Amino acid sequence: MVATRQILARADAADRIPTMGGMARPNGVVIVSERYWAFAGVDGSLREGAMSSRPPLLRKIPLLRGLAKLAAALSPVFRRRGVTRPRERALLAFALVAPFGFFLLPDALRIPAGIALTAGLVLWLFRGRTLRLHGAEHRAIAAAETRQLTASWAGSAHPSRFSPRCGTNFAALVLPVTFLADRAWPLAPALYTPLLVTLLSLAVTMELWQAIQVSGRRLFRPLLLPGLGLQRVTTREPSLDETRAALTAVASVLRRELP
Repeated sequence: MVATRQILARADAADRIPTMGGMARPNGVVIVSERYWAFAGVDGSLREGAMSSRPPLLRKIPLLRGLAKLAAALSPVFRRRGVTRPRERALLAFALVAPFGFFLLPDALRIPAGIALTAGLVLWLFRGRTLRLHGAEHRAIAAAETRQLTASWAGSAHPSRFSPRCGTNFAALVLPVTFLADRAWPLAPALYTPLLVTLLSLAVTMELWQAIQVSGRRLFRPLLLPGLGLQRVTTREPSLDETRAALTAVASVLRRELP
């Protein structure tokens, strides 16, 4: 614990730190950078690993670079030695693949099936302590960005539990993009159409989302409001112990990132 506080103090004094993201689980928090990931459990456990590297060429090709980054972000979840159990990986993989088979259903059943699958996935993802740990993840990353890591560990600072880079914001953007892509698809429907529409929607949304993140123009900020509003549902105020779990994961990543 002393070592963790020392790393947090080093990061507070650093001129630059890497951009980090994360993911809440029912039993802990995942924090990732471009190169490393860490999972800190509420039981005090800590798992670490390296992120999947993206081919340099893919980082420069529009649309493909977004899909590659999205796949890399999910790698700690799907790895055999990642942060999920085999049954959870299988269930999540099924939830991601199942929508591609909806074209086999009658038109009247496609929307209800999609709603049912989405509702089930949301309930599964946010079970247990996930809502509070989701807030802790945001707080820990905000603490790093505002250099309030040691104060947040002590409980004297409480950075926001809402994040403009949260995956909730991405989900709020991808839904209308997918709707428009489906309506504007110029080719005749085929077996592969749902897959292409979904991949195109994800790629376009990722380009839009990253453009919003790097842009300083307030003109684009309203596009994040739906996602920020949803975070009032998908996050809860974390306890100090839950915040410290997220900060432990942050410290693990920064220990390997900082010189």
